[in-house]
Amino acid sequence: MTQTPPAPDARRFRVGFDVGGTFTDFTLLAEHSGELHYFKVPSTPHDPAEAIQAGLAHLMQEHAVAGPELVHVGHGTTVATNMVIERRGSRSALVTTRGFRDVLEIGRQTRPHLYDYNIVKPAPLVPREWRFEITERVAADGSVLQPLDEDEVLAVARQLAAAQIESVSICFMHSYRNDAHERRTRDILAEHLPGVYLSVSSGILPEFREYERMSTTVLNAYVGPRMSGYMRNLVSSVKNMGVGAEPATVHSNGGLMSVDSVLSAPVRTCVSGPAAGVIGAAELGRAAGFPNLITFDVGGTSTDVSLVADLQPLFTSSRLVADYPVKTQMVDIHVIGAGGGSIARIDDAGALKVGPQSAGAVPGPIAYNRGGTVVTITDAHVVLGRLNPVTLLEGRMAIHADAARAAMQAQVADPLGLSVEEAAYGILRIANSNMARAVRAVSTERGYDIRKFALCAFGGAGGLHAAELARDCGIGTLLIPQEPGTMCARGILLSDISMDFVQTLMAHATPGGWAAVQDALSGLAAKARAWLSDEGVAEPAQRLTAVLEARYEGQNFEIPVPLDGMTLMALEEFVAAFGAAHIREYGYDAAGRTVEIVNLRVRAVGLVPRAPMARVAGGTSLACAIKERRAVYFETGGWADTPIYRRALLPVDVPVAGPAVIEEMSSTTVVLPGQQARADQYGNLIVNLNL
Repeated sequence: MTQTPPAPDARRFRVGFDVGGTFTDFTLLAEHSGELHYFKVPSTPHDPAEAIQAGLAHLMQEHAVAGPELVHVGHGTTVATNMVIERRGSRSALVTTRGFRDVLEIGRQTRPHLYDYNIVKPAPLVPREWRFEITERVAADGSVLQPLDEDEVLAVARQLAAAQIESVSICFMHSYRNDAHERRTRDILAEHLPGVYLSVSSGILPEFREYERMSTTVLNAYVGPRMSGYMRNLVSSVKNMGVGAEPATVHSNGGLMSVDSVLSAPVRTCVSGPAAGVIGAAELGRAAGFPNLITFDVGGTSTDVSLVADLQPLFTSSRLVADYPVKTQMVDIHVIGAGGGSIARIDDAGALKVGPQSAGAVPGPIAYNRGGTVVTITDAHVVLGRLNPVTLLEGRMAIHADAARAAMQAQVADPLGLSVEEAAYGILRIANSNMARAVRAVSTERGYDIRKFALCAFGGAGGLHAAELARDCGIGTLLIPQEPGTMCARGILLSDISMDFVQTLMAHATPGGWAAVQDALSGLAAKARAWLSDEGVAEPAQRLTAVLEARYEGQNFEIPVPLDGMTLMALEEFVAAFGAAHIREYGYDAAGRTVEIVNLRVRAVGLVPRAPMARVAGGTSLACAIKERRAVYFETGGWADTPIYRRALLPVDVPVAGPAVIEEMSSTTVVLPGQQARADQYGNLIVNLNL
């Protein structure tokens, strides 16, 4: 990831791009001037590199960027997640301790809905016939109870070769304590299975809880070979364009990592692009004066909702990816299947349903005229006049409003006995209801007062839904960034290099246990600094922070207690801090009961230079910003003659009264009657809902 910089007075550019299910978004930053340029092209699911090359070539040509002037290439992707969702991963096997091959299928025996007997667990990514058991056993304290039977490993290697397996997961019991057997097994398999992708649990997740560790390791192997091919194509494509900077990829904790790190742990990219959007929103909130945000990212396939409190995104170390547990540190994002491409249909009971099925990029909504035949949320916006009924993307994409209206009439309105407008608005109401549940899931259901938060809406369709959604949820302010459809790509340019490291301790909060914590902290710090150095981060730009996860003895789940950087407080102070954290989490503490320190986590951060947020000049008057007027449908009053504004020409701090529609290249924002919007000095659109 290191790059020899041009001379200080040379032109320098940084680009971030996010490969989504419907569009691939680009943001180009001119470091020397602070100017931002935005672009987006339809995604090419058959080969994501095609859209990347097309967009990057356009930006470089339009702004006369020479390859050596592009000093940073940041990349966000949902390729790994899509592989799991669509079951397009590799032919994968699992090698584990004898007696434990069915852990992957047994899981935790929990049910997402206790009384719903129609729910079916997803099939394991590794079928039972490709899950192999090896004689070996390490105890919970790391001691060897039974040596590794290397002859059995050799026999398994022959079976794997005969089955033409593409990837292998290695996950032994308690390898987080002692990984010698996993490392030896890896070496034997690597020798006899050249070219096969190997995923080792002690390298992917050296943490206790065998099911989550096995699931994460298996998912890493499942996506590994295809993700490796994708990354190599990306590197080759960028290099062939004369760009010397190696692409850095955003991973699930919102930080950047090198190609080599992605190749060894692609499972860390499962919420790559959406995580960058949350990081970017937090930086945007800092500049705009909104420390508390609910981020609302509506794309073509899904809606991603997260929460930023006091400028800090919330993180989680465990979540489901396509119903499979993944236990890596990541931005806490709630995802629902509601986006511009979400399909509207009438179910067997005659009720209108919206999503989670999506028309995606191909064939897409009917209005895009790419072969789509079923009505989507985007078609509803076109029918209601909220989306431009002629073109999008500043004239680069034609819209076929008549086709969308005819399909809405035939597929939804006539069967339900509604007018076309009622049918289209009904689709939006159902979608907004689903989105509102996601907003409440990350806010009020976790004890946050939603009235203290602004809704930061982005993604191609965020501005179309934000005003009604905020009104329904009781949120009084909207914050919509400039070119919100490219916010995730912009967030990539605001992301630092980072990685999370973990070690399971299982030590009591006693003087002896505290010494073990100190030793572990020093060891993880050395590992973290070594990783940063390998990523090309100079020592002055390196930052480390640590968290201890603890519980009362006998409890099942732990609570994080952050340290002040890497400074370990006195034992008594830690016990008091844990008690306070336990009260916040559960409403009580158990003073005097033994505290058990379960995990130690260290976050390694390499600071990336950032250009200051540029101020925008804006237009001279609202009259000059009006592009046209057209009929737009609203819930109150029906069709209304509505001004359509060019966002770039809105004057700074001049109120825009609703109803209004504000258009820009990557997105459209709807301002409802009675609401008021204004553009701030940084180009953000702030909407007051007057609740």
